[in-house]
Amino acid sequence: MSTFNRFLQEDIVVSTDKIVTNAWTNGVNTLETFFTSSNQNSYASATSQANFFLEIYKDDINLTSSAEVQFTVSYGHRLGSGSVDFTNVGEAIGYSATRCIYNQYRQLVFGDEKSNFSFNDHTPRDIHVINVARSRYKHNLKPGTLNLKLIGNNTLHLTDDSITKTGSAVITNIGRQFNVVSGSDGTMSGSSLNQTSEGSGSYGLFYPDAGFIVLNAEALRNYDENYWLEGSSNVATAANRGQMYTALKAASSFELDSEEKISSQYFFTRIKNGEFNYTTNPSYVDTNGDLNISSFADSPTTYITTVGLYNDDNNLLAVAKLSQPLKKDFTTEALVRVKLDY
Repeated sequence: MSTFNRFLQEDIVVSTDKIVTNAWTNGVNTLETFFTSSNQNSYASATSQANFFLEIYKDDINLTSSAEVQFTVSYGHRLGSGSVDFTNVGEAIGYSATRCIYNQYRQLVFGDEKSNFSFNDHTPRDIHVINVARSRYKHNLKPGTLNLKLIGNNTLHLTDDSITKTGSAVITNIGRQFNVVSGSDGTMSGSSLNQTSEGSGSYGLFYPDAGFIVLNAEALRNYDENYWLEGSSNVATAANRGQMYTALKAASSFELDSEEKISSQYFFTRIKNGEFNYTTNPSYVDTNGDLNISSFADSPTTYITTVGLYNDDNNLLAVAKLSQPLKKDFTTEALVRVKLDY
């Protein structure tokens, strides 16, 4: 019959480690190539996908069928400017893809469709959104690793301000919120969140736990007024979604890391000298029931190869295998550390 020893409280230790990896496909640290698929280029219909978002790939999806989406770019306008209304009937006028996008993200962040995005107390009418594909990160994106470069007519380097704020964040419905600012590696350039001369607030907000960035479209216009347009639905000017894609593609530099928390539970299995020295393994006896190794009669010896973890009903839950058999007799004791990751 098996013998079970209960683990004491001091025999069990829980530890949590953070594993940081690059967010982009194949462990790429800085995303330098940006592609869209050819079937996303139509803005003609009010319900066309391109009016809501563009999927951005690392590889050319038209040449590589295995290309993976890295993130999407969207444009939202509180009043619905920038895309065709779904219908021109009565109260439905003004409801369009851009208004849906704005409503979608404020619903996520604020939990309602009445609150507006405010950037250091400045509330613009429109936003740009970069939403990292869920498959590209584990538990969350790592604050302080955001380095986003945009090139329109001018060049802008953006990061979050998690290092400047020493990790302090505003907590929202979807987790932590940091400001997006001019700077690098989580450190803001200068001392003011209002980094444009017109005082249009910070450049955006970063939500690492939800995996997206909301950019202040008015601040982008104030920085580069001849490139960023408000409410443009003109395909010739690449529309608002296309403006962001073009600025990213021209810059060829988007750096972001993924962060995963791995919890480990350690079970310190203590084997005292008087325990587990006998076995019911049939290989120890011959067909007559005599010991195959006669010396075991006076000096019983076993070889431990496996540690089983059981619940209170003696149901086997997990098995740990030793790298090599561990000799055990009345003159020896052992300590086996079992580690479970989850």
